[in-house]
Amino acid sequence: MQLHAIDTGFFKLDGGAMFGIVPKTIWNKINPADENNMCTWAMRCLLIEMGNRLILVDTGIGNKQDDKFFQYFYLHGGDTLEKSIRSKGYSPEEVTDVILTHLHFDHCGGAVKLENGKPTLSFPNAKYWSHSEHWAWALNPNPREKNSFLKDNILPIQESGHLNFINQENDFADLGISFITVSGHTEKQLVPKIQYKNKTLVYLADLMPSVGHLPIPYVLSYDVQPLLTLQEKEQMLQEALKNEYIFMFEHDPKVECCTVQQTARGIREQETFPLAAI
Repeated sequence: MQLHAIDTGFFKLDGGAMFGIVPKTIWNKINPADENNMCTWAMRCLLIEMGNRLILVDTGIGNKQDDKFFQYFYLHGGDTLEKSIRSKGYSPEEVTDVILTHLHFDHCGGAVKLENGKPTLSFPNAKYWSHSEHWAWALNPNPREKNSFLKDNILPIQESGHLNFINQENDFADLGISFITVSGHTEKQLVPKIQYKNKTLVYLADLMPSVGHLPIPYVLSYDVQPLLTLQEKEQMLQEALKNEYIFMFEHDPKVECCTVQQTARGIREQETFPLAAI
């Protein structure tokens, strides 16, 4: 097995939305805001190369929305999903599986592209994987999340016949990949746990988007059940400490991975490093 970080560029989100009840005087030291209170975040996906399988976890924001949509998110950086995959020596046609941790636009937007004005799969030969309960949740969104679930990111996958569901841990078990589900951020978000070089790597998605979100109270304002997120974070942090997990961050603009340690302030990062250093 070989793992690759797939960088799809950066975008900006409101700092207060990303750190919830934590005061700006604190979080601004971690991820400084611009004059509009916007902080820069990565959209870092994961490519898993194993035998005849090439598995992509999440797809970034994509490029098929209109200018009005993108003006809110200040996309920048030179990386794109396809460019990053090709830099690893692969083409989109070689991807066999696309795992979508959840269907918010910054995680699944690149799964579908426009070709001659029509939506088509970005990875035409791949099976697309979601969780059935999360899929149903996204198709009937609550008012809080409605603007994060864009139908043109989602419905073409189902209509293509490429949609599959991960409802049990054994779907990828023979590859050393299992999943837990967490529902504080959104219903039944998938968190992959990957056995890699005698370690367990956890791709955290939006459970903890960055190193700055390791402290228990640092919970996104976007979360639909923030008190549940607190419990899920604490459980994951304790598990990581006990089992020496490696965390991989989807949105941290600088840090790809870290280990954790117990400190007087709680469980915090120990070492930070790029995925390639494992």
